[in-house]
Amino acid sequence: MKPTHDDVMMEKRLPRVGQTVRSKRYGTLWRVMEKREVWQNTEDDPEEGDPRMIPAIYLTYWKVQPGVLPGVGKMMGHMYTLHDTTFETNWVIVEGD
Repeated sequence: MKPTHDDVMMEKRLPRVGQTVRSKRYGTLWRVMEKREVWQNTEDDPEEGDPRMIPAIYLTYWKVQPGVLPGVGKMMGHMYTLHDTTFETNWVIVEGD
């Protein structure tokens, strides 16, 4: 069975829009502002040479700062697939709606 975007969300335990995560490296808080279902290119099919794509989730984060309205200030985004460990390595979910 081919993986789906829902599989990426569930298996990677990614946060939902509105949840807050903490950077393991810096200890800063970031709120998930947007979730997009996207596709990431992978290696071409070795037999046919056709390009292949896998489902991915792109999350946009906003840095939580006292007295600053959501969406104003520093923002960043990351793409996650089933084949990476970047979310588990860099983030911890601290609260949610």
